[in-house]
Amino acid sequence: MLNFQQIKKKREKHAPPLPPQQQLLDGAVYLTIPRALHRETSLKMLQSKSFVKKTKQGKVLKVVREHYLRDDIYCGAPFCKVCDVSGARLDSNASTIIVVDTNVVLHQIDLLENPAVDNVVVLSIVLEEVKNKNLAVYNRLRALCSNTLRRDTYVKIETGESPNDRNDRAIRVSAQWYQNHLGAAVRVLLVTNDRDNKRKAIEGGIPAETVESYVKSLDQPALLDLIVQAPAEDVTMEDAEDLRPSKRKTIYAEHKPMSEITSGMHRGIYHQGKLRVNRYNPFEAYVGSESIGDEIIIYGRTNMNRAFDGDIVAVELLAQDCWKEEKSLAIANDVDIHSYACFLQFLLADDAPRVSHPSQISTGNKSDMPTRPSGRVIGIIKRNWHSYCGSLEPMPMPAGDGGIAHALFVSKDRRLPKIRIQTRQLGNLLDKRIIVAVDSWDRLSRYPSGHYVRTIGNIGDRDTESEVVLIENDIDARPFSTQVLACLPPLPWSVSAEDIANPIRQDMRHIRVFSVDPPGCRDIDDALHCTLLPSGHFEVGVHIADVTNFLHSGTPLDDEASQRGTSVYLVERRIDMLPKPLTEDICSLRADVERLTFSVIWEMTPGAEIISTRYTKAIVKSCAALSYVEAQARMDDSRMADPLTTDLRNLNKLAKIMRQKRIERGALTLASAEVKFQIDTETHDPLDIGMYQIREANQMIEEFMLAANISVAKKILEHFPPTSLLRRHPTPANEMLEPLIQTAASVGLSLDVTSSKALADSLDRAVGDDPFFNKLIRILATRCMSQAVYFCSGDLSPPEVYHYGLAAPVYTHFTSPIRRYADVIVHRLLAASLGIIKLPDIFQDRPRLTGIADNLNCRHRNAQMASRGSVELHTLIYFRKRPTDTEARILKIRANGFIVFVPKYGIEGPVYLTSRGQKGGGEWIIDEQQQKIKKTNGEVSYGVLQPVRIHMEVVEAQPNRPKLELTLI
Repeated sequence: MLNFQQIKKKREKHAPPLPPQQQLLDGAVYLTIPRALHRETSLKMLQSKSFVKKTKQGKVLKVVREHYLRDDIYCGAPFCKVCDVSGARLDSNASTIIVVDTNVVLHQIDLLENPAVDNVVVLSIVLEEVKNKNLAVYNRLRALCSNTLRRDTYVKIETGESPNDRNDRAIRVSAQWYQNHLGAAVRVLLVTNDRDNKRKAIEGGIPAETVESYVKSLDQPALLDLIVQAPAEDVTMEDAEDLRPSKRKTIYAEHKPMSEITSGMHRGIYHQGKLRVNRYNPFEAYVGSESIGDEIIIYGRTNMNRAFDGDIVAVELLAQDCWKEEKSLAIANDVDIHSYACFLQFLLADDAPRVSHPSQISTGNKSDMPTRPSGRVIGIIKRNWHSYCGSLEPMPMPAGDGGIAHALFVSKDRRLPKIRIQTRQLGNLLDKRIIVAVDSWDRLSRYPSGHYVRTIGNIGDRDTESEVVLIENDIDARPFSTQVLACLPPLPWSVSAEDIANPIRQDMRHIRVFSVDPPGCRDIDDALHCTLLPSGHFEVGVHIADVTNFLHSGTPLDDEASQRGTSVYLVERRIDMLPKPLTEDICSLRADVERLTFSVIWEMTPGAEIISTRYTKAIVKSCAALSYVEAQARMDDSRMADPLTTDLRNLNKLAKIMRQKRIERGALTLASAEVKFQIDTETHDPLDIGMYQIREANQMIEEFMLAANISVAKKILEHFPPTSLLRRHPTPANEMLEPLIQTAASVGLSLDVTSSKALADSLDRAVGDDPFFNKLIRILATRCMSQAVYFCSGDLSPPEVYHYGLAAPVYTHFTSPIRRYADVIVHRLLAASLGIIKLPDIFQDRPRLTGIADNLNCRHRNAQMASRGSVELHTLIYFRKRPTDTEARILKIRANGFIVFVPKYGIEGPVYLTSRGQKGGGEWIIDEQQQKIKKTNGEVSYGVLQPVRIHMEVVEAQPNRPKLELTLI
């Protein structure tokens, strides 16, 4: 709900002024958007109903639901002559509005979002039904709709009437009211695919049409591509390979009904879990099942039985003699080259392709290879269908012009099957990246059926491919709305006298505060100071931008930030969680300007022992905004002895001690090779590529940020044990560490993985003659780790809260509120623990906080994947015109080749030793235990971590799928 002033501003912005008797009461919502109209009811209480509800504590409450109705609300139609009291004619050409039912909204949302479909009425009863059935569609609908509330359209359920029949009747009543209200000059049309509803509407004198007939009347044939065909109609569509329906055969087993699935799970014969398709072999999938405590492997599309990646499925185990043995792993034929920044898990059991290798490959120790449970999908519990990016499979143009063409859509995500669509604009789509949505998948069809949604742009165009990366990872890159921007303070902004006089805020402008960040950083959210005290101790402060001073709970700005969850960093641009006036100006701790902070301040001994910790809101004035390179240069230059350089050196000494203490406690020092591009400022094309260099200055800043996060985590958990937002890193299971142990053993290393401390010590001892040897071992160790996640403290027991990688009993994120919403929540918790603010209501609702944590984890993963996709795209662009020879290191031996890492560019990918599709010759023997592969004649052999020379070149391996190919020199 919006307060009255917010409603008034929105109404005045979007709608004609209303006379005094039509002003809305506080609590009513009214937002007009020209493309969509929405009606509800409010003001004078007309109806109420009551029922009893049992709470979780067992109490029985009486709940009274009241319907407030009024009859003087502006109807929302821009061409209404009754409500437009000024007499203006806003749109004299508009003569039709359409009323849609729930099924039309649920199934045809892509069509309703198209600008060509205008003047749509969505009734409140429809909106409520959509919300109950599909929250994603509801959110898309709310973005289109406005709200009004009126008495005339309220319909009470009749005795013996089903809720569905009542809802259909309410829709017809509303359509009739609109027709009477707007008069004969305007045609009100009910759009529904429900035959009974359509018949009753026509019998009642209400014009009604199906979706298809209405769209045809618009005389825009391209819109017909957006219509979702009903599943029953899908059965009659021809397969792309066989245009004769009479020859269609049953391909997939029928899905079991939910009643049978539920019963089977109770009896232990069916198992529920999320299906994850192998990204390197789309004909293999895994379902993690808690009921058997293991992953069930699903081999082949037939056994997947029309399930998509991410679907919640019911699985039946196959007979044990049908379980397949773990065979030597081969590199899938369509594996792409990836930047190392992708952290692709070639070595992890749940991602490694287990495909049958070519017949010329021989292996040893076959009897020792274990089997894993195999199964088949017998039902879909919850679908994960959404829109997908890709292109149409090349095909000849059909005879004639403007007819319906059947085409196959190929998603950029190789885990997805091809999708059949029908289109009337094939000629315009063949060279385009497009978006397609899935409608249905009949068991008689080899492929699912879907419909065209929209065109993104030309295949290969950098902007188009960048947008594909964002869409694939559900990244919201839209400009911030006027409602969100209205929440910002006016510019130019500066610290006010009230801020300085505020007793909760300490004036620290006299202290030498400075920041150290990547070059060109404009969203500076952290700064430090280090002051030598008379006692010989140091006062060290970590100052974090006080974002919550401007970001207030419950505002449109806060809602937007919570949904975005995090900023997204692509190669050529940044997609902000918050508007740029906040991130780059008002909150950014730039040099020589006064800014507000939330600070953690320690008193430390020269040995980095923390004597005391305090937390305070503050005002600071940074004296310098340094880059990592600049800070490192100052510390390394013995000629420099100014106060700022002295502070840097003191911080660096403390950070080294703190880092060593962390390592002694068991913290892991893992390796990552982030890719760094040099981008042309005009064309935005990559000019150079290489691994990002980590300096002591980077590690110094990291150490104090970790310390601040740990201190804040302890503070908020102490005050709010059940509802603190924390971050944990689960201890890796033994199976996850097995690839690392096996690889290390093959080069004569013995790794102790009994604890993080033991593993850390083992990694320190893993040295060799090759300067990259230790880094490669740490890279492999990184691959075996689980991902750190946010969680609500009340959801887990203390041992589960532990952060394995940092060896920290408790941890959270506090230091980057400009770019992470998790930090915003933690700032509010910390402020409440200090008595600065009252704890917001959301922190009293643990399930809701858990939901927020889940969304943050999802958004964080999506942002990571988008960043990786951007790096992959620009890697292709860079090497397209730059084929090159370079040195690589073998990371993992496979049956038909090996996977290499290229240190110079931070890139990894497969090198094939057998030709793809080769039928014979070139026999190789693989020893997976020793991680070696050699020819049968013994002339050539390769081992893990061995250096090799390779050639890198971009090739068109498949239509519209360029890839960077690595070949052995």
